Formats: sequence, C-alpha cells, structure tokens
Amino acid sequence: MAAKSDRTFLGHPLGLYVLFFTEMWERFSYYGMRGLLKLYMVNYLFVSSRQILQGSDARSPGDPSAVIGWDFIRNLIDTNPDTPVGAYASVIYGWYTGLVYLTPLLGGYIADKYWGQRKTVFIGGILMAIGQFILISDNWFFIGLLLLIIGNGAFKPNISTQVGNLYPAGDPRRDGAFTIFYMGINLGAFICNFICGTLAAVYGWRYGFAAAGVGMLTGLIVYALGQRYLADDNIMERKAQAALSDKPAVKEPLNAEEKKRVWALVALCLLNVVFWAVYEQQGNTMQTWADEKTIWPVIFGFQVPSTWFQSFNPFFIFMLAPFFDMLWRWQAKNGKEPSSVAKMAIGSFILGLSFIIMVIGATSIGADKGSFLWPVVCTLMLTVGELYLSPIGLSLVTKVSPIRIVSMMMGMWFLSSFVGNILSGYVGLLYEKQILSSAEFFWLLTALGIITGIAMFAFKGPLKKAMGSQHS
Repeated sequence: MAAKSDRTFLGHPLGLYVLFFTEMWERFSYYGMRGLLKLYMVNYLFVSSRQILQGSDARSPGDPSAVIGWDFIRNLIDTNPDTPVGAYASVIYGWYTGLVYLTPLLGGYIADKYWGQRKTVFIGGILMAIGQFILISDNWFFIGLLLLIIGNGAFKPNISTQVGNLYPAGDPRRDGAFTIFYMGINLGAFICNFICGTLAAVYGWRYGFAAAGVGMLTGLIVYALGQRYLADDNIMERKAQAALSDKPAVKEPLNAEEKKRVWALVALCLLNVVFWAVYEQQGNTMQTWADEKTIWPVIFGFQVPSTWFQSFNPFFIFMLAPFFDMLWRWQAKNGKEPSSVAKMAIGSFILGLSFIIMVIGATSIGADKGSFLWPVVCTLMLTVGELYLSPIGLSLVTKVSPIRIVSMMMGMWFLSSFVGNILSGYVGLLYEKQILSSAEFFWLLTALGIITGIAMFAFKGPLKKAMGSQHS
C-alpha cells in the first residue's frame, strides 16, 4: 500500500504523524478516565458518603442504588453484604479494561470485511466521545462504560494497522514507525493525568471525565484533517483492484504457511495473558497503594493528587524508548539483537522482577504510609519490561499476519489483553480482601511475571520456526 502523499518528515511518511496525534488524543481520553476509574468507584460512586473532590476530606451523601445496573452487577460479583467496595471495584475495573481489548476482535473483522479501517475508526471515536460525556452523569456510569468498550473495539485495531499500511513489505522503517507511534500512545497517557486528575481534584470528578471526552473529539478532528496523508485502507485497496480487473475479486483461503503464522501468533497471545494480568495492577491495586499507602509531596502549596502516579509509566517510556531503539539498532549491527519473541520473554521477566521493589516497600512500611519512590521505582522497572513486549508485539502482528486479515489479527492480539485484564481484576481481589498480605501479594506478581518469561523462552524456538523469516 502507498500513502496518497509521498511527503516525509524525519524519514517517515506524514501519515505516521497524523496517526501519532490521533492515537495520542485517544489515549489521553482512555487513560485520563482510567486513572480516575478505580478511585471514583471506591470513594464516590458506590459509597453512601461520597468524596466530593478526588483526594479531599469533604463529603456529600450518595445513593449507589441509583446507579443504573449497580444492584444487578454487585450481585453478580458477590452477594456478601460485608464485601468491601474495593473488591467490587477491582472486578469491575478488570472487566472494563478487559472488554476494551475483546471488542477489537470484532472491530477488526468488521473493518476487514465491511467498513474498512478509516470508517471504523471514525465510528469508534464518536462512540467513545459520547461514552466519556455520559460518565458526567453518575447514574449512567455503566452505560458510559458500555459505549467506551464498543467504541474502543472499533478504533483500536484499525488505527494500529494503518501504521503498517504506510510501509511496503520488508521496509526496515516499520519497527521504528511503531516505536514512534507507541510514543504517541504514551504522550497522551502522560499528559492526561495532569489535566483529568487535577480537574477531578480541584473541581470535581465530572470535570475529569469531561476533559477525557474533549480529548477524544480532538483526536477525531486530527484524523479527519489528515486523511490525505494516509495510505488507502483495506477496503479501498480491494475496490481499486476490482476496478482494474475484469474478474470479480475472489476470497483466497489461507495457505499452509499462512496458517502456521496465524497459529504461532495465537500461541504467543496465550503466553501474553499473564503478562497483562500482572501489568494491569498498575491502574488497579498499585493505584490503590498510591492513594492509601503513599505520601505525596506538596508543591508550592498544591497537594499532588495520587492520580498523577499514572503519569510515571508513560514518562519513563518517553525517556527510555529512544535508548532501547539505539540499543537494538547497535545489537542488530553487531548481529546480537534478540528476536521479537526473545524480547517479549525478556520483558515478562523484567516485569516480574519489578515487583520485588514493592515487596521491600511493603515490608518496610508495614501499616504506615511511605515514600512515593516505592511505586515509582517499581514503575520504572515495569516500563522497561513493557518496552520489550508491547510495541514489539504490535509490529510483529503487522509483519507476520496475512495482509487480508491483518485487522482481525490485531484484534486477536488485543484478545490476550482482554483475558489478562479480566484476570487482573480477580488477582486484585487477593489484595482488596486481604487474603494475602501486601508483601505476599507482590511476591505473587513477581512469580507470575518470571514464570511467563521462562515459558516464552522455552517456546522461543518453535514459535520462531512457525513464524518463518518474518519473525524479526
């Protein structure tokens, strides 16, 4: 595929930067809301004494039963009246962050077969913007979440595959393009908490959600204005080929080599599940720790909100991504660069090791509050693990997948995040219900990450063989 404009910037098509800023604003919207989600449920929505401003002592009366669907969902999770609200919030958080990674499988299929990637991205973005604004109304909380889940499914796989569409097969710039694109994701995730989190702390929760909605609309505007710089999507290419041919387009079945690559990706996705279950504690139990067990500084008289914790991960990605890009290029030049699968195994191993920091912190703090450096240093190590796995996986999917089902395969990649995120909610119950002590809980996360890394290393050979020469 080729972009309609051949203009480049820093060696990449201008279309990459259109997608960069579109995704940046969409991630601003998603992570701005996600940073508030767990605390909003625990401290405001599902309690009778509501925290008016995030992190404040001011209270107002509330009625959780007025939230449409709350009684039904609460009984689905746990009918015990003594169950702490944090346990319900952990499961809801897990299901929400999981389902936003399930619906991309359907969104990718619809884009591949019917609407094309561009139209599907627009529809998804509009649904997400509506969902964010609906969250302003307390009682419509679950309806807003539903729209966000559906919209994200349409948006997420099809914005990522359009990055790959900008480059011909074998173009060495592709991995670098996904690294740049991944930095756009994390730029949005970095700035959103300073805006959405601060608005929630100073003016109220609904202002944080409203800012997330404005961010999504901004992304759609960028995407609409930059259409001429994007490559033709899959449906546009199919129509163009049909117009040049006298014969109707025939759907070709996957050949044996393509099926091997698809099954190799399926196997890799299964191994990713545990990685995401551990990683997503970042917005779940780690955010609870940041809110309840951490002493945050006061800067010029302003008490730093605990939601700012969510900005450390994207900040570290910005700091570290260029370093690892240079490291991998140096390794490639010297014939020492790990394969994509090996990098992902290293990422899982480092993710597990990062929680040893929290084990030490939990042991040192005990029942008191402690330094913000404990979760921040853990996040630093966790980010290194993420850089070894997440952007590498996105690039791998676009390289290995048969082109005619690439959006659906991208959706399948996100399917591992779906299962992992849901699992993260139930793993979080061990912390919220105090089934394990804090130190024991973080030891569990350490073990899960390390075991996943070992499993990936064990399957590295068979996976590389199945993926063929396109694995790296």
